[in-house]
Amino acid sequence: MVDYFQAGATAWLYPALTALFSVIITYAAFHLALAIVHKLTHRKTVPRLFLDASSRALSVVVCLLVLNLVLGASPPELIWLSEVQHLSTLLLILAVTWALVRCTSAIGDVIVMLNPVLEGEWKRARKVETQTRFLVRALNILIVIIGMGAALMTFEPVRHVGGSLLASAGVGGIILGFAARPVLGNLLAGMQIALTQPFRIDDVLYVQGEWCWVEEVTATYVVLRVWDLRRLVVPLQWFIENPFQNWSRNSAELLGTVFIRVDYHMPVAALREEFGRLLRQAPEWDGRVETVQVTDSDERTMEVRFLMSAPNSNQAWDLRCAIREGMVTFVQEHYPEYLPRLRARLMDEEVPGEV
Repeated sequence: MVDYFQAGATAWLYPALTALFSVIITYAAFHLALAIVHKLTHRKTVPRLFLDASSRALSVVVCLLVLNLVLGASPPELIWLSEVQHLSTLLLILAVTWALVRCTSAIGDVIVMLNPVLEGEWKRARKVETQTRFLVRALNILIVIIGMGAALMTFEPVRHVGGSLLASAGVGGIILGFAARPVLGNLLAGMQIALTQPFRIDDVLYVQGEWCWVEEVTATYVVLRVWDLRRLVVPLQWFIENPFQNWSRNSAELLGTVFIRVDYHMPVAALREEFGRLLRQAPEWDGRVETVQVTDSDERTMEVRFLMSAPNSNQAWDLRCAIREGMVTFVQEHYPEYLPRLRARLMDEEVPGEV
């Protein structure tokens, strides 16, 4: 056994050194060429973006290609040659898959870069970014599946059982379909959302009682940033099956409301005048809507609604809080006697039997 390993090591000495030096020279030459390209090109150009995204994976692919060529030129009588070639081929397939995934991701980055969020064109830019992110992730999943399949096909037992796998494909497909139904459902939901665009990146949504922004869209779920910086992770299938509010679907402009209850003697004209004064002092108001209405009443008070407009949801919230505080302060300072009160009537009644 010792003699066998010694003979193998002796036979592999020259091919191994040749392969090692070839890989080192190839790696050095690749990085030298990469440095020259970096020196001569601008980092924001499209070819440079692809190169930066996939340079590490491409260096591994080039080195493994050289290694496979050296192994192919080695004497066929070398022991363990087939096993080493198989391992090198397997690593090459995985490296190519890695490089393709990086290049596909770079395609998405390039498309997003070519469609920046400009003033007046934010809707189109968000639409392009959302569709691109969905499609790139779906394509990456497909590339990984094909790469893993190609890697498995390099094993002889897998190729031998291919016939039996095809024979049982019907039953296996049904079982796999039931097992992977949530994953496949989310993938199909992602494709539907990418095509129909019910929301986009940075859209303001109201989901499950939470006011949030679309921060990230993956192939199976959406990450929503809540107003208090929490993150809400929602499966894509949920958006297909449940209603939700999109506050920036066509425009970011919103109407805000403030309700206060006051006594019936409160003059509404004074509230309307003070409301207009506060709006004109508020930088969040966009000047479109200014309405004061008595919207409800009960046996003790009347409800007054103040309706106002703002350019977006953030400013609408700030404007509502400022107007609410200002109107309550106005009533407290100028009409404190007209704050909500409880009325009671005392009556003197003779109780039968009393003198």
